[in-house]
Amino acid sequence: MAGRAHRRWPASINPHLLITAQTAFDPAHPEVGAETVNRPLRRVGHQVGRLRRDRILDEARSNCDPLHLVRLFGIHPRTAITYLYAAHPGRFRPDVIAP
Repeated sequence: MAGRAHRRWPASINPHLLITAQTAFDPAHPEVGAETVNRPLRRVGHQVGRLRRDRILDEARSNCDPLHLVRLFGIHPRTAITYLYAAHPGRFRPDVIAP
């Protein structure tokens, strides 16, 4: 599926993950709404936020670089560290100085 979409919109300037034929080349069109994505997922017992958190955690398990998580998902560095702690609980010592 990703290959097919890339062939259709290889030079898309739209920064969003989910795009339509109208928004692929013109980000001025409204982005795909959260409710459009959430409604069918809720019917089968899923939530977009949980899926995103699971995806970030999975990436943290395979890559211990917080900067990679920050760049890939646009999260705050502290959030990236939290995901790394969760993904590798025995690997890091707690920081007693940090708030």
